[in-house]
Amino acid sequence: MKISKIQVKNKNTNYPIFIGNEAISLLGKQIKKLCPKTKKVGLILDKKIPSKYKSKIKKQIKNYEIYVYEYLPSEKLKSFTKANNLIEDLLKKNFNRSDVIIAAGGGIIGDFAGFVSSILKRGVNFINLPSTLLAQVDSSIGGKTGVNSEKGKNLIGSFYQPTAVISDVGLLKSLSKRNLVCGFAEILKHSLIHDRSFFKSLNKNSKNILEKTNFETIKNVITKSCKIKIYFVNKDEKEKSKRMILNFGHTFAHGIEAANNYSRRINHGEAVLIGMILATRLSFRKKICSYTTLNTIENLYKTNNLPKNLKDFFSKKDLKKIVNFMAIDKKNYDNKINLILLKRIGKTTVPGSFKISLKEMKNVLEKIS
Repeated sequence: MKISKIQVKNKNTNYPIFIGNEAISLLGKQIKKLCPKTKKVGLILDKKIPSKYKSKIKKQIKNYEIYVYEYLPSEKLKSFTKANNLIEDLLKKNFNRSDVIIAAGGGIIGDFAGFVSSILKRGVNFINLPSTLLAQVDSSIGGKTGVNSEKGKNLIGSFYQPTAVISDVGLLKSLSKRNLVCGFAEILKHSLIHDRSFFKSLNKNSKNILEKTNFETIKNVITKSCKIKIYFVNKDEKEKSKRMILNFGHTFAHGIEAANNYSRRINHGEAVLIGMILATRLSFRKKICSYTTLNTIENLYKTNNLPKNLKDFFSKKDLKKIVNFMAIDKKNYDNKINLILLKRIGKTTVPGSFKISLKEMKNVLEKIS
């Protein structure tokens, strides 16, 4: 399998993304090329990464002074307290701006390590080695970093672009189907908001992706998904307008996760899948999309046994709790919930054009659940 390279380039940033089997073998060369003054490496590891990959990473950075920090991936890791503890330890080790922090893990590890990188000495080099499908197609790209607050998810954070992203497709071989479904959610989102032909391809190849029967197909899907994400980031890096389209399904999802106290009963990708189908059902109720659009998407969910109904996870009483968390989403204004809805597959509403009051949302959520 040939390693693909995508260059993320706009007026504020310029960094490479490498995608392919054994892409991790490029790490040493990329540090030397992109961070030539580096002496120390802070390696932030997901404890769940297979030992052989941890060894491969360490082999690539053996010529540097290495400090290893291993964490279990949990939304509870993403706290200001834990970030500060790591920063204080790195400062004790005299970590400098010219040194590099490497994140090797899923989205949680990447968010956490990226946030620490962005505020330590006002910014140190940051290389992301995403180990999950979700992280490879979404969270490792675009510069969003952050930790959680008691009030909600990712409410404390920064925009901080990585120095490089290296996505080793081989890491996906050890993932469970549930973890792959989590990443498939973001891939599906990218097709729904931007590319109808990509959606048709996913509909045809979903089994190959979720059953891991064709890794060349998976690599190509990751590459396509990354390019769609990059398109929106380049148009609107700081999420002032067009990039908000990437939040399709996510306002619902963040409410679902918070109401579930970020437990593993529902992971992020599952919440996004439910959020997207809720947003599409609401689009149909508001006569923004056709029944054909809704039915086509519902059928893809049914074929792949994807989670789609809130009622399978929450009682009627808990629905109000979800809306209350949706109400404090950072993209809201005018005391209304700001949503991206679907016009048709490949086309959404304009950011800021659809807002709904808390009262109406509480009434409608039960009907679309």
